[in-house]
Formats: sequence, C-alpha cells, structure tokens
Amino acid sequence: MTITDPFLSRSARTGRFTFGAPRAFTLAEDGTRLLLLRSTGPEDPVDRLHLLDTATGTERLVADPAALAPGRTGHRDDLPAVERRLRERTRLVAAGIGGYAATADLATAVFVLDGRLFRTDTATATSTELPVAGPAFDPRPDATGERVAYVAEDALYVTPDPAPLSPADGARWGVAEFAAAEELGRSRGHWWRPDGGALLAARVDESALPRRYFADPARPGEPAEDFAYPLAGGPNADVQLWVLGLDRGKVRLQWDAAAYPYLCAAEWASDDEVLLTVADRLQQNVLLLTADPATGAVRELSRTTDAFWVDDLPGTPARLADGRLLTVHDTPQARGLAVDGKPLDTTGLQVRRVVGRLRGRLLCETGHGDPADQHVHLVDPDGGAPEAVSTGGGVHSALAAADTLLLTSADADGVRRRLLRGFGTEGDGAELPLTDLAAALPFRVRPSLARVTELALPTAVVYPRGHVPGRRLPVLLDVYGGPGFQAVANEPRRWQLRQWWADQGFAVVTTDNRGTPFVSPEFTRAIFRRFSRVALDDQVNALHALAERHPDLDLDRVGVRGWSYGGYFAALAVLRRPDVFHAACAGAPPTDFRHYDTAYTERYLALPRDNPEGYADDCLVTDAPGLTRPLLLIHGLADDNVHPSHTLLLSEALTRAGRPHAVLPLPGVTHMTPGGVNEQVALAELAFLRSSLG
Repeated sequence: MTITDPFLSRSARTGRFTFGAPRAFTLAEDGTRLLLLRSTGPEDPVDRLHLLDTATGTERLVADPAALAPGRTGHRDDLPAVERRLRERTRLVAAGIGGYAATADLATAVFVLDGRLFRTDTATATSTELPVAGPAFDPRPDATGERVAYVAEDALYVTPDPAPLSPADGARWGVAEFAAAEELGRSRGHWWRPDGGALLAARVDESALPRRYFADPARPGEPAEDFAYPLAGGPNADVQLWVLGLDRGKVRLQWDAAAYPYLCAAEWASDDEVLLTVADRLQQNVLLLTADPATGAVRELSRTTDAFWVDDLPGTPARLADGRLLTVHDTPQARGLAVDGKPLDTTGLQVRRVVGRLRGRLLCETGHGDPADQHVHLVDPDGGAPEAVSTGGGVHSALAAADTLLLTSADADGVRRRLLRGFGTEGDGAELPLTDLAAALPFRVRPSLARVTELALPTAVVYPRGHVPGRRLPVLLDVYGGPGFQAVANEPRRWQLRQWWADQGFAVVTTDNRGTPFVSPEFTRAIFRRFSRVALDDQVNALHALAERHPDLDLDRVGVRGWSYGGYFAALAVLRRPDVFHAACAGAPPTDFRHYDTAYTERYLALPRDNPEGYADDCLVTDAPGLTRPLLLIHGLADDNVHPSHTLLLSEALTRAGRPHAVLPLPGVTHMTPGGVNEQVALAELAFLRSSLG
C-alpha cells in the first residue's frame, strides 16, 4: 500500500521522527567522554557511533557501518535470524549499529553488523573485524578491550579462540532467556570478571518448554522459525549461573533455583564476589544474594516481599559503595527507597527508577504531582531531603558519571538534551547541547489533561486542530490500559499520531486505568488476579466523566483501538460493553492468557490452577458468540511475544458462532510494527472505523 497521507508518509520515512536523534548513551566512568549512536539525518535509518569530549564539546565519528559493511548496513531484512530476533526483542527501529558495548574508559567499543564482529579504537576511529565462529551477537569487551566475549549458535566464545568457552551440553549459553528479556528487564547473559580471567555466564536449558513456530509468507525461502515459549502454568527455562574461567575451570553458583527460578540481575562486585538478584515464580519474594565465585556458595543480603507482587523498581535492590543495602520501600500511596531497611526521605515523590549516583546521592527519575510528568531528583542515602534536578513539566530523564550529568527533557516544545560537566560545583560548570538531526515534530500538541472519577484516573482529550466548539465528534479511545506502560504522559512524540487521528475527525481520548504504573502502588495493584473487570470499569467511567466536561464528545459513536494489551482491551470493550463501544480495532491481542508467558501472566493472575476463575474471566474466546459490533483483528505473523495463534483462536470462535468480523494479517511483522507498516495499519484502521461509525 502506498502511503499518500503527508503525516503518515513523513512518519514512515523518519522512523516516527526518531532517525537522526542521538541515543544509546554511555558515559566514561570519569565523565570526560560520551559515546552515542546517531544517523546522518531525519530520513537516514543507519546509526553510526560517535564520541563526544565533554570538556570541549568536540564530537567525532568513530565507526561508520557504510565503510565497514558496504551495502549491508543492518536493515532488518539483511540480518541473520538470531540478530533479527534480538533487535525486535530490544525494540530497535534504526538500522546500522543497533547497539554496542564499551570499556569503562570508552577507549574500546565493540558491536556487530549482520553477524560480523567489529572492535573500534575510539581514539583513532579505526575498526577491526574479528573472526567469529558464526553469526555473532551481544559482544562484550574485557576491561582492557583486548578480548571480546560473544554468543554464536547458542555457545559463548572469547576472541581469538575459535573453540567455545561454554560446554557443548545442549543448553544455550551466555544469553537471556525469553522471560528475562521480555518480562524481567535482563537482556544479557554474560559478564566479564573485572580482571578478565573469567566470565559469569547464564546457562539456559529450554528442553522442557513447548515450541512455537512461524511459517512466514514474507520469507518464502526460509524454513519455518521456531523458539521455546514458557506458557502460563507450564515449565520455565532452567537458568543457572556459572563462572567459566579462561583456563577452562567451571563453578556453578548454588542458589535455590527451584524456589527462585527467575534470575533478574547479575554483576561482579569484585574479582572475588558476584551479586545476583533472584525472584520466586509469582515474584512476591525478591532476594539480593552475594556469591563466592570460587566455591559457588551464596548468602542472602536482602529480601523484598509483597503480598501482591514485588513491582520492579530499576536500580534496586543494590549495594551502595559503603556496603549498605538499597531496596524499594512501598506504601499504598507511594513508591520510595530504603537503606538497610530504613525509609529515605522521598516525601511527595513516586520513585520510578534509580539511574545512578551523583555527588554521593542517588540520582532518581520520579513522579511529583501530576503523574503525566516525570522529574529528576537527588535522594540522600543518609536521610536528607530530596533535591530537584529538573525544572518544569514534561518528561525528564538522566544519566550520570563522576560529576557529569546528561539531562533529557521532553515537553510540548520538543526534546532537548543537555550535558552538564561539573554538575553541583559552583556555577554548575559548562553546559553542552547534543546535536540532534531528527525531523521536527509536525504537531505541537496540547492535550486536555484531567484526573476524573473518585479514583482520579489520568485522562487526556485531543481535538482536531481548528475544532469549533459545539461541533459533536465521534470518540476514539486510544488505549493501552495494561501493566507496565503509562499512556498519559507529557512526552511530545507519543501525541503525534493521536493528533493525526484527531485531525481525521475524532475526539481522541486516552485514559490510564488502575493497573497502569506511576500513580501509586495501590492504583497499580488493583488488577491483582483480574485484568478485565477493573480496566473495563475504569475506562467506561472515565469516558462518561469526560463527556460531562467535554460536551462535544458524541458517546453514540465511540470507537476503540489498541495494540498488545491495548488490543486485548479493544476486543474486550466491544464484546462486553457494546452499549458503550461501537467498533474496535484490536492489534496483537492476547485473547487467552493461558497461552501467554509465565513471568508476566503469573505475576498478576497467579498460576492457572490456583486462579481458574480469573483466567476464565479474562479470556475473550468464550465471549465470541456475543459479538454485535464491528471488530477488526490485526496481527503480525512473525509476532514472538503475542503469538498469532491468539488472534486465530478468537477468529475461529467468532466464525463458529457466525459472528462477522475482519482480520488483517501482517506477513513478516513482529510485535513491534516497523516503520511503514504502522502507518499502513493506521490507514486500514481509519477506513474501518469510518465505515463502522458512520
């Protein structure tokens, strides 16, 4: 399909207005240099590696994929299957150098292009291709940059040795299993010992897991791909941690993996100590452990428990430089921090992430006031009052090393990145802007934000530009509604497509129902053991409350669209509340959570055998005979997160019940629709909604 709409065409060509923007920042441990990826402009998807001197502001190109692999620069269709899956799982849109790893001083960086391994000397901007045993991914340099560990064909290698360091025992070595990569926030599976004499490596045995298959018509010359998938209630991968010495010695770390099967994080604290974080299957108990790499013996340092689930707060649990232990401290109304069990002063804050250390304090991304905004604060580990780093509304984020701070601020006026050297010194030192070559955002969107109902649900309404009050508009609910993602946020890029939808003649409504993050722990935990009821009730109540404030919302014409959990909600809405919702576009919907993965589903719904009523209540398939409203089901045929069988299950049930519906299959498309496809899907949805809502 040719995209003729100017906005959608521009969105496709610019990677949704991200090509040319700097990303993937790494600060040297002394704060004097910054590595980043950026392409040459707003329509160039090929990211290159750049080094910035934070003292002078001088930036140099240090690795160019076009020079290293002419004609094959990491576009999705050029990649080996294993690297393609890795990129999709890490949500990469750009081509070129998708990611890199570097030594602490940034003197050496390593990366892969089309499965080929390169090492770059950043001082001279020279890159050397290293021989590998097969298509490589996730390369990691040792502290000197001389040796590089990488994974190829499920084995862990160290250059220049052509033989694998890991045993050939049928397991996968050095990788993050599906649950860790998708649901637990751990994307890697091997770590160098500081002295370079050994690697800490994950061993992943997936032999007990069922296989899922893709016979993708977009790749007719390739055999069907398959992968291990941990179904709710079924077995998980058996994950172990081993210390693999370069002298071929092996030691397994001996925690109780039967009681705590999830490895959430791991790192070397020193040559003589490993720190690891593990969780039980329902994630109600999270342990920080210390391990002796010589013997494999482990000892518990901290334990975090929650009767619902321990909601991940990145950066915790952790051990501070002085040996004290940092953990999350939740009350029903606020997320905070504790050191050695003593709550810190985070009055008025909702701590979202601990992103680093600065001037002896904890650098945190926080909520303060309106949850649509995100701020940056310094929290005192000794109990002093927090200090604001960012100013004004919007979504602020941070990265720091030594006395250098990278502060990113996004609001209705766009995205700004500032590098502050000598932060906290008199005059706060020098400030450097970072070069951004991305296309300017086409719309300056000012959504009408409000907290509605007695639950103070965050909501937003976007009208067409030039809307004349008094003109009634059909309503489009643009929804996610599930755990882990906040839809109502003052980040300008996420409002661009919503403004386009509004300009097509809709009042676009977005609501964060209970179960979504960043309002309060109590707000998030309301979905415990039931997804559907709370989400549906909150969305309906919010819609009615907004109609009282916005008389131009025509509640006799309400469409709903969403993807992933949002797709689930869209289908749920027309199946169970056809009196409120009159048409739905459901993208990649998990229609039966008994067929979704263990770590995500069981965290909220428990094991199917222990909560059969909850799973049955949240299943859409049994609702199929009651469909009375137009429903468009959309699914990528290469989706390895929500397998296409979810849509097939619902479509088959609808067909058996004689209920008309439409299905839009997307060959070659994964869970995250690539540029171009997303815009084509929007046009298909628009045609469907216009036809359905009149």
